Amino acid sequence: MSIFTPTNQTRLTDVALVRMKRAGKRFEIACCKNKVVGWRSGVEKDLDEVPQTHSVFVNVSKGQVAKKEDLISAFGTDDQTVICKQMLTKGEVQVSDKERRTQLERMFRDIATIVADKCTIHVILIERAMKGIHYSVKTNNSTKQQALEVIKQLKEKMKIERAHQKLKEKLKPRIKVIESEDYGQQLEIVCLIDPGRSREIDELIKKETKGKDVEEGDEKFE
Repeated sequence: MSIFTPTNQTRLTDVALVRMKRAGKRFEIACCKNKVVGWRSGVEKDLDEVPQTHSVFVNVSKGQVAKKEDLISAFGTDDQTVICKQMLTKGEVQVSDKERRTQLERMFRDIATIVADKCTIHVILIERAMKGIHYSVKTNNSTKQQALEVIKQLKEKMKIERAHQKLKEKLKPRIKVIESEDYGQQLEIVCLIDPGRSREIDELIKKETKGKDVEEGDEKFE
């Protein structure tokens, strides 16, 4: 898709439109294809990489830029970078049916992969289970957020838990005394260990969790 904007004599190519209706008016921004999904999933963090221009339009294909007073009325500001960010987060992405199907399939696989990574079930079984509960992918939500929702829904239909048990079994031979354990939504173990094994346990935790949801200072060895 190629759009010519006569207002600035710039040809916008490979464009995906993001639209939003506010205060009775329609606004559009021209974005780089595939970047909008990356922004919403958290993969793309640089705002400058997503819109092809920070200008807000009422009609991108005709190059009609939105008026300042309309922007203030609809968004409470005429800062077009701020408005672009709002539209990227909440706006409706205009794509062809084929592109939408491809996007939904890709997000479906990504969600299943995240769920499989967090649990002890193969990704193929997760995909089958997601189809079994008729899970509907939400393009406006991040894949990580949806993966947590899938885990919650699957727990009602099948035996599925976050992957704490494997870590628990690997840690026990290295621990002298376990004072308490909590295997709820977050893994918490209070234990006594040999000081010489602190690095070994620290490396094991990082390896098994793949560095996810583990922040510096969470582990304290005494």
